[in-house]
Formats: sequence, structure tokens, C-alpha cells
Amino acid sequence: MKTVLFDFKDTWQDLLPLTFTRPISHLRVGILTIAQKWEKYLGLPITYKTEDYLQVKFKFEPDEQNYIVNSAVLPQEDLIEEIRSLGIGEALYKGDMFLAAKVKGTEIGEDLEGLKVKDFAGNISAITQLWLLYKLNGLELEKDFKLITHGRQSQKLSSTNTVFEEERIFVEPGAVVEAAILNPHGGYIYIGRDAEIMEGSIVRGSLALCGHSVLKVGAKIYGPTTIGPYSKVGGEVNNSILIGYSNKAHDGFLGNSVLGEWCNIGADSNNSNLKNNYAEVKLWNYRQERFVATGEQFCGLFMGDHSKCGINTMFNTGTVVGVSCNIFGAGFPRKFIPSFSWGGYHGFEDYRFDKAMDTARRVMARRQKELTEQDLSILKHVYERSSKYRTFK
Repeated sequence: MKTVLFDFKDTWQDLLPLTFTRPISHLRVGILTIAQKWEKYLGLPITYKTEDYLQVKFKFEPDEQNYIVNSAVLPQEDLIEEIRSLGIGEALYKGDMFLAAKVKGTEIGEDLEGLKVKDFAGNISAITQLWLLYKLNGLELEKDFKLITHGRQSQKLSSTNTVFEEERIFVEPGAVVEAAILNPHGGYIYIGRDAEIMEGSIVRGSLALCGHSVLKVGAKIYGPTTIGPYSKVGGEVNNSILIGYSNKAHDGFLGNSVLGEWCNIGADSNNSNLKNNYAEVKLWNYRQERFVATGEQFCGLFMGDHSKCGINTMFNTGTVVGVSCNIFGAGFPRKFIPSFSWGGYHGFEDYRFDKAMDTARRVMARRQKELTEQDLSILKHVYERSSKYRTFK
């Protein structure tokens, strides 16, 4: 039996540009990705039903019997109990939202018709919009912390550190933390395997610093913040997520923001997360192809995989940057930057696919990773799909 993490098209589109290069379930919120959470909670192998062009990398290989799970939904104990109690042909809903089903066979369509419907009485959390990633990050970080550390012993922190609420801090083997200030502030601090917090860093939790990531000297972190694996972070960060393999290694502010993989934020770059008039922030939505109201007063930067900005870049409140963009120069660039754009405030041009991939190969090689044919196929699709937005004048 397997768990099929099912991407509903509308939700997948609402989470672009982060989902251009991954299924919804490969988004990170808390410590783990959504897929990793479901694997731990249900204890079953994971397979994916997502956009056709993504299936070259994220395989759809169902078993004879499967749980079908809405990939935007975040698992929790009472929901897991209900899912495990499902019989073949039964589906679990919360109002109009499909949560999960238990089915036979491998033909799984988006309509999911013919199933006996059961109502879920509890509350649910789901990542259905970009800003919910940072809004739900604190709750998910707490759940993941308890799930990962239950029954385990933390590595001891060095006496060079100033530590508050040490029972709320967990340090994995190989992590190095010296001369830092760690205050969970009623939340949790998780320091992953072989991660490092350098001297002078100040953490006011919650924080997830995932495996092999680094907080640079004097970093200032306000939670709830997640720094995915193999990332480097410096300067000031507040309530943000780096999915993994991305760097914001220098001074500058990042707040209420989410960065994909293989991103780089140049030195002294900043984003606004609050409008000057304190009004509600609007954000570009790919499905509706317009800016939509978020209901949020605090909303920062969303950046797709392989995008980068030069030194002293300034991003307006609620800026959406696509995949594989290169942004530089003085002034505030536009608030919606299509994938494969090259430029800044003074204008953009098409970022040639071959040039972009040359950069991607060099960046990934620094982490001993290879840009595979699967990756190239996905990125080529994104390049072609996003061409209609690159009508620069």
C-alpha cells in the first residue's frame, strides 16, 4: 500500500511560482516538507499525482491499494486516525475540501467520483496560498519538532552560548554552535545534523536550521523561521522560509518571505513586508492572472527556484519572482517578475535558456549536485510556459 499525494490543479496554480519545479508536497513548512510529514505519520511509501511535466522526476507509481491524500493538507493525529479508519471506496472531506480516500487500482482522476463521503469533524490546516507557508510555519515547526525529537536525546550545547529554555532546543549530532544567543521565546529551536551557528548570532525562536546549513557571524533571526538544508543565512531574517540549497549570506532584511531552492540574495538586499500606508497587501496570482488581495498586512518576497538578485536589491511589499530570474540594479523592480527574466527597475529582457542553465550547473556543482536531464526537462517547460509573460517593452 502507498500514499498518493494528489495535487489539485487550482491549488497547484495558486502556489506558483514555487510549484513550477515541484509538487505541492515538496514545499517545506516547519522542519519537514509536506511529503516527509505524510511519510512519517502514515508510515507508507510516497508517490505523486501532479502536473504531467513534473512526473518525469516525481513519479506516479501507485500500489494495488492506496491512500489518496490532498497534498496541500498538513497531517495531524486526529486526521491520521480518521484516514486509517477508511474502508475501500470511502473518502474524507472537510466541507467541500477533499482530504483523503482509500481506493483500489491505479486509475486516479481529479474528479475522484463514486466514493462514499465521510465528514471530518476536526479542524485542518492546508497550504492553499503562498502566504500560508510563513503564517503556518510556527505551528508546523512545533509539530515537527515534537515528532522528530520524541524519545531522543539532544546533543549538549557549549558553555560559550547564552541559552534560554534549553528543554525547547534540540541539537542533532555534528552540529556546531559557539558564542550564540539562543532564546526559543516559548517556541522551539531545532539545529540539524552538521549545521553550524557562528559566533555572535542571535536567535529568538522558533527556528529550524536544517542539516548542513549555516548561520553566519552576527546573524539576527526572528521566528518562526525555517532554513532548509545546505543554506547559508546572515543579516536579519523574520518569519521566513528557505526551502533548501539557497543563500542569503550577508547583511540585509528578509521578512515574511519564502525562497525556493538554488536562490541567492545579494549583499545588503532588502525586502519590504509592510506597506507605508499599512494597507492590505496584494500578490500576483498565476491562476487568476492578476494581483489578488491576501488579507495580510505583512507579506514579503516569494522567489522561485534558481533565481538570484545582485547587491543592494530592493523588493517591494508582496513581490513575486519566478524561476531562474537574475535581478540587479538600483530602484525597486516590478512586483511580478516572470520566470527567466534578466534585469531590474530600468527594465527586463529574456534570460536565454542556455545561459540560465550554464549558471544553474555551476551553482549546483558547488554543492556536488548535478543538473539532471529531468531537471532540464522541467525547467525547459517552465521557460516555454512563462514566455507569454515576458513581453517586455
